[in-house]
Amino acid sequence: MASDESFSDFFYAARDGLKLHARIYGGANSDGWPVVCLPGLTRNARDFHELALYLSSNARKPRKVIAFDYRGRGQSDYDPDISHYNVGVEAGDVLAGLSELGIEEAAFIGTSRGGLIIHVLGALKPAVLKAIVLNDIGPVVEAEGLAHIRSYLDRNPKPNTFSVAVDAQRRVHGASFPALIDADWARMVTAICRDTDAGWVPDFDPALVDTMAGTDFSKPLPDLWPQFDALAAVPMLAIRGANSRILSVETLEQMQKRHPGMETMTVDGQGHAAFLETVGLPEAIAGFLDRTERKAQQK
Repeated sequence: MASDESFSDFFYAARDGLKLHARIYGGANSDGWPVVCLPGLTRNARDFHELALYLSSNARKPRKVIAFDYRGRGQSDYDPDISHYNVGVEAGDVLAGLSELGIEEAAFIGTSRGGLIIHVLGALKPAVLKAIVLNDIGPVVEAEGLAHIRSYLDRNPKPNTFSVAVDAQRRVHGASFPALIDADWARMVTAICRDTDAGWVPDFDPALVDTMAGTDFSKPLPDLWPQFDALAAVPMLAIRGANSRILSVETLEQMQKRHPGMETMTVDGQGHAAFLETVGLPEAIAGFLDRTERKAQQK
């Protein structure tokens, strides 16, 4: 393991031998359930840096936090077979990492694709899920929103300076995120891009975009309602960006009906997906985890 002041880099082998990476925050003085953070389609462990710092250093209940890079993202190796870039394989990779770390149960936070992976984990190893936070994702993914994601990934620029990279992200996403300030946009670029001789490039395998080839965005996408229903006994917090094109109000309402104990939050001025380090979300997430764990201990 390599480390800096706030986290350690953990490398492990997937079942097929691919070298994968995760960040580990806290641990020495951690208390309670560990927290597993799962990012979106093209995102990586850096997306959770500020939230992980908060949860791992919370004076009331510091927690060990593990933030994963899926294969083909961040510091994990690219997969020469792009058919392996799917939520089933990625769920297996997460379980392999947790097994290597000796973690049998945890609270899970999933942004976008990370939330879909949580649905799969509920089928593969339900006992691992002690609590769930879904960030702007549910069992129904709106095709129009996924088409929008595909459109901006297709034309991903390679800005030659950091400021140009920040401006590029603001142009693409600004209409959905009017609440963000300059520091938020700068933090986003630091999380999703890496500085290279070719400029600030997205930190993922470009072949990931090809995995959406052939998707008919004019038709509803397959849903995961059976998998969501199987999570009915797991405490859940669902966060929705008010301007989201991925998680509709109707889907969130249906989730609430099927999971009556589910807590919800709507983040004004943000779209897909909410920045979990903003507008009091770290405190809200920590509070949800603390309440949930206390209730579990009282049973």
